[in-house]
Amino acid sequence: MTIDYFDELEVINNTLTSGGIILYPTDTIWGIGCDVFQLEAVEKIYNIKKRPRELPFVLLVSSIEMLKTYANIHPRLETLMVYHKKPLTLIYEEVDSLPESILSEDGTIAMRVANDPFCQLIIEELGSPLVSTSANLSGQQFPKHFDEVTGDILRHMDYIVQHRQDDKEERLPSVMAEFNKKGELLFIRE
Repeated sequence: MTIDYFDELEVINNTLTSGGIILYPTDTIWGIGCDVFQLEAVEKIYNIKKRPRELPFVLLVSSIEMLKTYANIHPRLETLMVYHKKPLTLIYEEVDSLPESILSEDGTIAMRVANDPFCQLIIEELGSPLVSTSANLSGQQFPKHFDEVTGDILRHMDYIVQHRQDDKEERLPSVMAEFNKKGELLFIRE
């Protein structure tokens, strides 16, 4: 039995707001996610992935407007986000209203405006950023589509999104860049 697109959004939101973890398709690869303000869920993701705590997660937001709620965006970055052809994750130094425990040791955080409409709806329904990390154990190959997500990940999820499970298009992680204090854009991952 398949679940209706909008009914699934309700199930996803209920899972996230109750501190659950989801497996979901992003605008890049399949990810593990939770509400950024559900710190026990964030900790659970670290444990599932066997990921070192010094490697923070990416946050997904639904729009540039939502991003501005949490980060100070240089006008050049906003222009870049609008015109960049690939999904673009940017590292921000000046952030506000986010739990300190999800920031890196230097106080930065990587965030991306999700381009996928379904992913945007998940975030809009939640009303806050979504923690996002690839659906694999730390150090292992990321899944290029749903069928590559292993049982080591699947068995720990509170909800597995049905949307796009049949999509076999191979996807890649986002481009990652940082805008430093000198006003230079440094690409970390292309």
